[in-house]
Amino acid sequence: MTKRIRTIAGEEITRSVADALQYISYYHPPDYIRSLSQAYAREQSPAAKNAIGQILMNSRMAAFGRRPICQDTGLVVVFAKIGMNARIKSESSFADLVNEGVRQAYLDPENPLRASIVKDPLAGRVNTRDNTPAVIHVDLVRGSQLEITIAAKGGGSENKSRFTTLNPSASVADWVVDTMSKLGSGWCPPGLISVGIGGSAEKAMLLAKEAMNEPINMSELIARGPSSAEEALRIELYERINALGIGAQGLGGLTTVVDVKVATYPTHAASKPVALIPQCAANRHLTFTLDGTGPVELQPPDLSEWPEIDREDLHAAGVRRVNLDSLTKEETASWGCGETLLLSGKMLTGRDAAHKRMVDLIDAGKPLPVDLRGRVIYYVGPVRAVRDEVVGPAGPTTSSRMDGFTEKMLAETGLIAMVGKAERGPATIESIVKHKTPYLIAVGGAAYLISKSIKAARLVAFEDLGMEAIYEFEVQDMPVIMAVDVEGNSIHNSGPLEWRRRMAADSIARNIGL
Repeated sequence: MTKRIRTIAGEEITRSVADALQYISYYHPPDYIRSLSQAYAREQSPAAKNAIGQILMNSRMAAFGRRPICQDTGLVVVFAKIGMNARIKSESSFADLVNEGVRQAYLDPENPLRASIVKDPLAGRVNTRDNTPAVIHVDLVRGSQLEITIAAKGGGSENKSRFTTLNPSASVADWVVDTMSKLGSGWCPPGLISVGIGGSAEKAMLLAKEAMNEPINMSELIARGPSSAEEALRIELYERINALGIGAQGLGGLTTVVDVKVATYPTHAASKPVALIPQCAANRHLTFTLDGTGPVELQPPDLSEWPEIDREDLHAAGVRRVNLDSLTKEETASWGCGETLLLSGKMLTGRDAAHKRMVDLIDAGKPLPVDLRGRVIYYVGPVRAVRDEVVGPAGPTTSSRMDGFTEKMLAETGLIAMVGKAERGPATIESIVKHKTPYLIAVGGAAYLISKSIKAARLVAFEDLGMEAIYEFEVQDMPVIMAVDVEGNSIHNSGPLEWRRRMAADSIARNIGL
């Protein structure tokens, strides 16, 4: 019996891709919200609980406001499974149809998304301005439908992807746990970890990337118990990674991952390729199916599943309010590691490209276009503002990318504090101590929430850099956490160590029946 051929119009693919990318920019998957809400309820670390609370509050605000969860709206990755009895009717290639959908989504005037893709990775690195091209993987499968899984992968988590080829007898779990212990928090936990094992080097990475988009079901898996070696490894990694005490944003706490995915494939007898890919707190992905009856129709999730968290509850342990316009070295020296601060006043922004330009000007003996003396700088590249917004979602970028510029910036400019995301390297901490210039973090994954603290913004330098230009923000009660104080104490060191010890002690107590 001949199976019916289904015809899918090219414009249905383009429209569906565009709609899906808009949808995942502001709606978290409900399974992630449920898991994160459970983590919030059981978290005992005040700093980590505050961070998870901000992520949940941000998610609810983004869903109702239909604005991006995170300012890094991602590299688009597509997994397409095309039924061999499906026919795509179009003059354009499949890649062109997908990329036109990406272009429409990222240039949507109602909810513009940040374009982060550069055309040439070696020279120039000029932004394509519309976030194309996507990374596309296509499989031909049985059937007459087209299934597309689409994800928007942030740079902070993508940069923490790792690969190794183990000896066949080596422990995958040991390598993953050891790697996670050294990975830092630039991937914005709490999120997921996906592991691909087998095949070849590129196959292992693809296994991990695709498995990352599967539903979160760790609670159900633990409740029923594993039925395969892969499921047993998932549970082992979930428990061992969380036992590292890394916690939300690397601040130390009970939950680093809400799930672990494992996918395997046959491999050479002499090989054991292993890929590890983290998924950040943004966790943007969606799967839809086209059958020739029109573009996908996406319904909003049930937002009653999003918990309502009072901003005051996040600061129940107390906060210190800081006036940036009268800030002194003496005041910054009094800030304690792990303390929550609410910043008000004027701060400057600047990230990779702006830092490089400023350092080049300093090296050339030329004046900077903005006076940094006594100022605070925020590492951020926001989404473009729409309607009555002052600025679009404006969460922090990974601070370690500024480490190579920090000593010169602190020595030559008079900066008084820095705000970013995740840990700093040893040399940068030495510079912090040397120049008595502390480092604070904003919560990655709370970009829309943070943007509501920004009451005014004006361009001050390097307009051609687009979202990487230097702006002056006027903020009111912008929440930050003290990460590295002027003595060099780092919460990214002390927090995980403290919670690793606490969890180990609790485990020992349970084992001996105390």
